[in-house]
Amino acid sequence: MPPPPAMDLRPVQDPFNQDNRPRKRSNLFLRIDSWIDSSIWNAGFRLGEIWEEITIFFRRFRTRGAWKVVFEIAGEGMNVGVAGFVLLLALALPAFEETAGNWRTRDDFAVTFLDRYGNEIGHRGIIHEDSAPVDQLPDHFIKSVLATEDRRFFDHFGIDFLGLARAMTENVKANQVVQGGSTITQQLAKNLFLTNERTIERKIKEAFLALWLEANLSKKEILRLYLDRAYMGGGTFGAAAAAQFYFGKDITEVSIAEAAMLAGLFKAPARYAPHINLPAARARANEVLSNLVQGNLMTEGQVIGARRNPASVIDRGARDAPDYFLDWAFEEVKRIAASYEQHSLIVRTTIDPGMQEAADAAIKTTLRQYGDRYRASQAALVLIENGGAVRAMVGGRDYGESQFNRASRALRQPGSSFKIFTYSLAMEKGMTPETSIVDAPIYWGNWNPKNYAGGYFGRIDMKTALARSVNTIPVRLAKERLGEDPIGQIMAQAKKFGVETPIRRDVTIPIGTSEVTVLDQATAYAVFPAGGYQSRRHGIAQIMNYNGDVLYDFERDEPPAERVLSEDAANYMNQMLTRVPYVGTARRAAVDGVLTGGKTGTTQAYRDAWFCGFTGNFTAAVWFGNDDYTSSNRMTGGSLPAMAFKRVMDYAHQGIELRAIPGVDDPLPADKATPLVAGSSTDEDGNVVPARQRLRSLNRESTDVLRDLGEKLKTARPLGARDRLAQVDATPELAPSTVER
Repeated sequence: MPPPPAMDLRPVQDPFNQDNRPRKRSNLFLRIDSWIDSSIWNAGFRLGEIWEEITIFFRRFRTRGAWKVVFEIAGEGMNVGVAGFVLLLALALPAFEETAGNWRTRDDFAVTFLDRYGNEIGHRGIIHEDSAPVDQLPDHFIKSVLATEDRRFFDHFGIDFLGLARAMTENVKANQVVQGGSTITQQLAKNLFLTNERTIERKIKEAFLALWLEANLSKKEILRLYLDRAYMGGGTFGAAAAAQFYFGKDITEVSIAEAAMLAGLFKAPARYAPHINLPAARARANEVLSNLVQGNLMTEGQVIGARRNPASVIDRGARDAPDYFLDWAFEEVKRIAASYEQHSLIVRTTIDPGMQEAADAAIKTTLRQYGDRYRASQAALVLIENGGAVRAMVGGRDYGESQFNRASRALRQPGSSFKIFTYSLAMEKGMTPETSIVDAPIYWGNWNPKNYAGGYFGRIDMKTALARSVNTIPVRLAKERLGEDPIGQIMAQAKKFGVETPIRRDVTIPIGTSEVTVLDQATAYAVFPAGGYQSRRHGIAQIMNYNGDVLYDFERDEPPAERVLSEDAANYMNQMLTRVPYVGTARRAAVDGVLTGGKTGTTQAYRDAWFCGFTGNFTAAVWFGNDDYTSSNRMTGGSLPAMAFKRVMDYAHQGIELRAIPGVDDPLPADKATPLVAGSSTDEDGNVVPARQRLRSLNRESTDVLRDLGEKLKTARPLGARDRLAQVDATPELAPSTVER
């Protein structure tokens, strides 16, 4: 047996490491790791020693007994204070954003508005030359305003905490709101930068902006701006305009009685406007005189004459200006004319006085008759003639009580009236009104939408689903039929249709959870009678200077309407929407003798009720609800909104040529066909309501001729019997029998 081979004791060489460099590197890394560990340990040990030294040092200041409680409270107070300042800063930033730009010249416009026929309907903007400086105003007028609105105006810094506490105490005693706690500065902040919307966010902004105004303006400047910009009733803004309107005199010439009446208007100009309710205005003026005495600003002897001889006003009649529309139109003018050198303008609008009056009457009458029953206190309406011209706008129940425009500013959930965007997308994807789809429970994440009645219909076609306002169908369409990013498609569709309010990205928007305005909805629905083209909503027809030069013309300067919905899809939508007022949820909205289409909308807990509808001639969106978002008494879109829509449309379609709705060839259902000018209609309870007759509007030239004729008749000397006989004898074309009669 051969011996085993001899063992080789030479070191083994790594073929990949001939010079042992990796071993040297690993030793280097070990040394670095050791240094880091020792450094960290030494640093931690040293920090511990330093902390112990600091602790020993501060033990000298340790307090005991009562002082310990004081310092603990002070320390916690500092922590809470720092957190409070951070919170205040976060709340203040949105308010201070309102002051960006040159806010003093925001209203540097003097605009005279005309209706569609050329008749003057109102003014907006501030003509600063017409307002008198505070130093030139009568002393009794300034005292009347301060005694009534803000007695401590020259003592507080924008927010009067003492006055607020006093007002809260009086309100608690009376168990109702009898005094307000807002200062003049806070009211000015609201008039300059904010709206009248009653929200906590607005009140917070108002408080911060009041502090900002106090820091940047003198008391006299604040008072002057307040007196120039407050609404005073009768379509007037500012005390100077009100003095001219009510008394026909300059503000510097008003008496104590007249000053008291003007000061009484700031609280509620609609309730105390003397040309509407003179007894109420005089009673309010008497309260102002009492405030002067109680505030030690005047003596009873000084005001007794004003009590015994209250102010009288010029007879202006009770005709209301379309103030909500004018506020919106003024914003449009400022947007269009921002780059113009001239800011003194004459603007021809699209408003139709007759339709505006009918719209106001429809809203007020409906609220007066059924508002208490349904617990609804507010409403809004926008009427657009097909072609885009806004013919009427109602922004609330009473402009004098609240100037907040619910038609153009209020954001409310549209409910089922928003479904048109999902259905129109489905029509674009190749579906038709006859396409069937299953109505059954559906889940989208954790969300499970329910139908209004709670049950399900099973397989149902699209036209029936829309007419019955089935909630699961648009959700199923969005989730299963629209393809990639269905929510983004719905948002884009709403924007194409003219919705300017940003839409929230949420899976619930197919059934209308994202807030929009009434103006948005009217604009969107006007796409359908336009055959799928943009409605080109507008309220300004022309802008001119005082030389008669046309600076802007809508038809000349705006681009033509673009198609936003294919012809087939628009026709299908019209075929489905025209069934809703006859076999669907809006049977009270069918216009007498006119084919009508539209959609109802009712939101969760009955907070909002909508009807958005159209004919071949007009489109209207109507909303009913409450400013504080409280629930109504089971009010749906098929109740008050549909009734108000019908009242306006019945008036608007009298004596005009009816246009067809594109894509709808079927005649009006026989059981719904009624004469165009109906003698009467019925309300919710079956009571007969006489038809409102549409008044013919005159153009500007005809109005001027009649006005001149009236002036001549006023100045003419009444003819006696001999004068009339002599006139007849001198007129050969009159027969003698004319004299005998």
